[in-house]
Amino acid sequence: MKKQTSKIEINHKYQSLITSSCRYHILTGGRSSAKSFSATSLICIMMLTEKRTILFLRKTLTSADISIIPEFVDKLERLGVAHLFVINKTEITCTLTGSVIFFRGIQTSSKDNTANLKSIADVSLVILDEAEELTDETTFDRIDLSVRKLGVINKVILILNPTTREHWIYRRFFIDNGVNEDFNGQKEDTNYIYTTYLDNKKNIDPSFIRSVELMKKNNPAKYQHTILGGWLQKAEGVVFENWQLGEFDESLSVIYGQDFGFSIDPTTLVKVGIDKKQMRIYLKELLYKPNLSTSQIFELNNSLATAKGLIIADNAEPRLISELQRMGLNIIPAIKGAGSITAGISMMQDYQLIIDPSSTNLIKELNNYSWLSKENKSVPIDKYNHLIDACRMAVYYQLKGVSGTAKRFKSLK
Repeated sequence: MKKQTSKIEINHKYQSLITSSCRYHILTGGRSSAKSFSATSLICIMMLTEKRTILFLRKTLTSADISIIPEFVDKLERLGVAHLFVINKTEITCTLTGSVIFFRGIQTSSKDNTANLKSIADVSLVILDEAEELTDETTFDRIDLSVRKLGVINKVILILNPTTREHWIYRRFFIDNGVNEDFNGQKEDTNYIYTTYLDNKKNIDPSFIRSVELMKKNNPAKYQHTILGGWLQKAEGVVFENWQLGEFDESLSVIYGQDFGFSIDPTTLVKVGIDKKQMRIYLKELLYKPNLSTSQIFELNNSLATAKGLIIADNAEPRLISELQRMGLNIIPAIKGAGSITAGISMMQDYQLIIDPSSTNLIKELNNYSWLSKENKSVPIDKYNHLIDACRMAVYYQLKGVSGTAKRFKSLK
């Protein structure tokens, strides 16, 4: 069945946005699946049926009157009820019920805006659009906990195009709930709505359908992710495509890379062997652990690295490096200079990376370490890089060459 609402036709799968008593509603799917169209249409209907304070969020939303409010106005006009609403640049109010929807960005000018969001009283419905852009689960939790009005069914709606399986949304709502990616229905306190263009074919231009059918034949992986909304094993635009699994070549001289972490960030140690003739870099994860004291780092390095093996460490912690040197480790700061990060990445891209199969966290990072901008592949994201930074520092040191006092340190097998 499909629900006819004036000039708006909504796929029956979306009716549960109104009828379900679940707190969480997860809307996933691929391109042209009518996720946003259906959600905005039903939110307009909700505003007409009961008084609610609604918060519509995107990670960044600077011009709602240009980017999103026109979508709501279009639905109100199709429903023939636009005269019952007052519309300005940042909010829409229903004069019939008193419902109001505020349009806000979670971040403004690179600053967290959640404190201001929580000041909006009596919120009973939150819509997080483009939810995949919110990579910080803690920020979501703060928003979620602010939705607690008595006397109504509080709802949190996430609308997203699936990204990688490392995303907290996939872990929290799919893995933890034991739910398949294409599930439609309810599990625990979560309502799942999954649609694709196949659910919306009557509203799609035939040329688009022909193009995606061709994609299905020629590029099934892209079709699965972009068109069907499948979750990726690795991110789009990853920095390193040039890697494969393989045993570490123990015949090579080795060097070690280390990145220091505090609190939730791990301290890492990577074993690196470079075969310049074959243009291969062998990498093996040895350590990935947070909340380590200086003495614990010393003990672990001492046991995991070859005796007196040279460790190239995070140069942001000179005092820690000095302390570890006094304790007896052969450890020096990484080479630091303008462009050293980009140069180190470039060096690693010139070689084939051979990753030891035991390096589970390194494999995870390689699948998710991507460029900050798809257009400008010069700056990587500052995430999924604790082991990769350790690799980069060691590789850069080894291939760039050493100078000055660092020459007295030698890498041992």
